[in-house]
Amino acid sequence: MLVRDVMNSKPVTCQNEDTVSEAAREMKRKKISGMPVLDGDRLVGVISESDVLRLLSGEEEGQLWLPSPLEILEVPFRDLLKWEKLHASVEDISKKKVSEVMHRDVRTIGPADSIEEAASIMTRHRINRLPVIENDKLVGIVTRGDIITGLGKSNEEA
Repeated sequence: MLVRDVMNSKPVTCQNEDTVSEAAREMKRKKISGMPVLDGDRLVGVISESDVLRLLSGEEEGQLWLPSPLEILEVPFRDLLKWEKLHASVEDISKKKVSEVMHRDVRTIGPADSIEEAASIMTRHRINRLPVIENDKLVGIVTRGDIITGLGKSNEEA
């Protein structure tokens, strides 16, 4: 079975100049966990829920501080200023450009490649989706779920 047999040929995308807030809203609306990022019609990255959550976790130096449950009980009495900073940080994050948080090292696959190859790339690189590229253009996206669904359909037909 080939990637073209299971891929979504109309992937949800965003532009690299969109805000993180816009991208997050679109992922929520479309019930997806990530999407290709384009600069015009050229693939330049992928953004995922993990990229957005990493901003909130403070994993990168200088990022947002989130309180533990115990600190939540203490903070109102201890330091109201931290809550104000927290609110401002969330607003700052939502205004960041997708290009500032997306993954640029994007693994891709072609529509004529096998789903076994797609599964191998996803497993090896611990990713959930692969943009499908043909003639340097984004022509689709294949996810782990697409592969599982495709395998289920092929077993039903056999």
